[in-house]
Amino acid sequence: MSREEFDKFVDELQKEMIKKELEDYNEYIVNLFHNPKNWGKLSPEDASVTHSYKGPCGDTMQFFFKIKNNIIEKATFITDGCGASIATGSQVTIILQGKTLNFAEKLTPIDIDSALHGLPDDHKHCAELAVRTIKQAIDKYKANKI
Repeated sequence: MSREEFDKFVDELQKEMIKKELEDYNEYIVNLFHNPKNWGKLSPEDASVTHSYKGPCGDTMQFFFKIKNNIIEKATFITDGCGASIATGSQVTIILQGKTLNFAEKLTPIDIDSALHGLPDDHKHCAELAVRTIKQAIDKYKANKI
C-alpha cells in the first residue's frame, strides 16, 4: 500500500468513525472529544489544587485549578474515560475559567448536560462524575487554605 493509499484509508476510516459517533452523540460533543479544550495537567507550581475521582462507572476524572482571590483563573483536566467523559471534562473547564469558587460549587450535572446540548441518557453520569470531582477539589482547596 502506498503512502497516498494509506492516507486515504485513514481519512475514510476517520470519517466512518465520526459518522458512527454522530449516531450516538451530537456534533458539539463529538467535536469536543476529538478536540478537547484545556486537556492536560497544570504544573505543580501553577496548580492551586488538583483532584482526581473515580466514579462508579469506572472512569476517573481529574481537574487542575489555578485559583486566585477565589476566582478559577485556569482549569484543565484529564480523564481515562470515554468520549462523553472527555467532552464533559472539557466543557467544565470552559464553563469554570474566570468564575468564582461559589459559582463552581453550584454547578449541577444539568448545567453541564445543557451546555453540551444533551448527553445521551446512558452517559448523563459523566456530568455527575465531573460535578463530584469539582466539589471535592474545592473542598480540598478550602481545607488546605485554613
